[in-house]
Amino acid sequence: MTHHRIANVAAVVLSCLLVACGGGEPTAPESPAAPSPSAGQVAAPAAAPKVSFYAASRFAEQVSFGATPSLVAEIQAKGYEKWIDDQFALPLTSIDIKPAEAIYAYGQNAQVPQELGTYLEREFGNRAVSGNDQLRLRVTWSLSQFVVAAATKGELPGWVNWTNLLHRHAFGRYGELLREASVDSHMGTYLDNDQNRPKSAECQHCAPNENYARELMQLFTVGVLKLNADGTPQRDSRGRFLETYTQADVEELARVLTGWTREYVPGRPQRNWGNWGQPMIPSTWPPERDAGRKVVMGTVFPAGQSTEKDLDDAIALLMAHPNVAPFVSLRLIQHLVKSDPSPAYIARVGAKFRDNGKGVAGDLKAVVKAVLLDAEARRGDNPNGASAADGKFREPFLHNMAMWRGLNCTKLPRTNWGGLGFSGTQQPFRQSSVFSFYAPTDRAPGSNLLAPEQRLLTAEDIRNRLGLLEWSSVWDNQTNTRRYPDLEAAGCNVEQWRAAFVNSPRVFNDLLSARFFRGVMPPTLRSNIEQIMREPWPPWNKDDPFEGAMRMIGFALATPYFGVSK
Repeated sequence: MTHHRIANVAAVVLSCLLVACGGGEPTAPESPAAPSPSAGQVAAPAAAPKVSFYAASRFAEQVSFGATPSLVAEIQAKGYEKWIDDQFALPLTSIDIKPAEAIYAYGQNAQVPQELGTYLEREFGNRAVSGNDQLRLRVTWSLSQFVVAAATKGELPGWVNWTNLLHRHAFGRYGELLREASVDSHMGTYLDNDQNRPKSAECQHCAPNENYARELMQLFTVGVLKLNADGTPQRDSRGRFLETYTQADVEELARVLTGWTREYVPGRPQRNWGNWGQPMIPSTWPPERDAGRKVVMGTVFPAGQSTEKDLDDAIALLMAHPNVAPFVSLRLIQHLVKSDPSPAYIARVGAKFRDNGKGVAGDLKAVVKAVLLDAEARRGDNPNGASAADGKFREPFLHNMAMWRGLNCTKLPRTNWGGLGFSGTQQPFRQSSVFSFYAPTDRAPGSNLLAPEQRLLTAEDIRNRLGLLEWSSVWDNQTNTRRYPDLEAAGCNVEQWRAAFVNSPRVFNDLLSARFFRGVMPPTLRSNIEQIMREPWPPWNKDDPFEGAMRMIGFALATPYFGVSK
């Protein structure tokens, strides 16, 4: 592509950015074009749909990694609550840890093959693209971003086991998730609780480690400020924020959490030093455990309690804290529905977190259903009812997976250099720190609107959004055209898009609109695409409809019309 053509496309992208900032949303839902082979639409269900095409497509964006024709049709036929209940009933499908254990054949400092090193991302990506249990996967992804044990320490089997732990508890009880996380071998390494020991004359090398105790409170449960039931911070009589806990509480909780170690297994492979996949156990050597009296946030832990009893009491204390309901509720709302929920929305979901109606706290099935079916979550199902504060920015991984699902891929595509089909600006499970990819309190530049995902909107990310499809292609010197063998190998239906592109700009736009824009592609974007497609010298080989179709998909999905899910 020449520099002139790149500038041409970039100018149109900028034009769309400016228009999107000022609005341009459709004012009423429409039905997609009539089904046709070129448009690739599924036949309408025999029974009258319970949900409009627009609303079902929007719901699919919240409960899955992206809308597909079959998913939208299923939601239309079943309705929201029945679809959710059916997802709850699906069997658990964990990532197989056995292939990851092949890493034990390599020495601690040996080079590991790329295919093995990226096993977790590839397997999770495949499930995100084509898995049936989309809601559990989406909740797993959400939990992984605020209960963080990143794949940057430890070894691959530990990372897989940690992801499976989140996946297993995604529809369980939050307190049980925290209990199992606290003794997980990977979490023990990631936040150093496996090194948390009291100082004593018997163990001169021992020392307390506060990392896990601090993050268990700050990032996983109660946060640093006292909250009202609606998530707003409490203040004293002088208007100052009230802290949830003190440094002394962190030190005392660290004492509570001492004494966990790994079971000794003779002959364990060098890379299995963490006994990955097996929970930590209480140490049998008394100096590794602080058995004295502790006081955390006013609650007494009597002297002489067992390691397990202290941990159970700590989890019970945190789960009973008034902060945990609005704290967790905000994060699940942000990851599934919208970045800036109203206090009333948080309060309603938080009430369900405190009590699922049967006296149970932390029931994530009840909480997830409350998040998704709340009136504030559903008001945008008719664009006329949407608020300016509704929606969220599609972070890179969600953007990439939605693109592959919209292309009907059956697994995660590869790039032409062998990489995986997602942006390097958000590699799954590889956060740079325990504070994740972004903070839930991050706001949009120049605004008071919560928009944490925008922290990932960089020039590199926009370039990746525009180029990911091109990076899945190879140049054919004999025909002077691009081929897409990696997309074809991933089961993506690229021929459908080539046929629509050859047919006419209108047919191509109709397919784009139904797959990625809920059947109501904004008129400005539609006009821009038609204008580019009709240029005598478009920014691709005009004799190569495959390249033209892929470039126009990449362009359309790099605009804010797709980048912001309202």
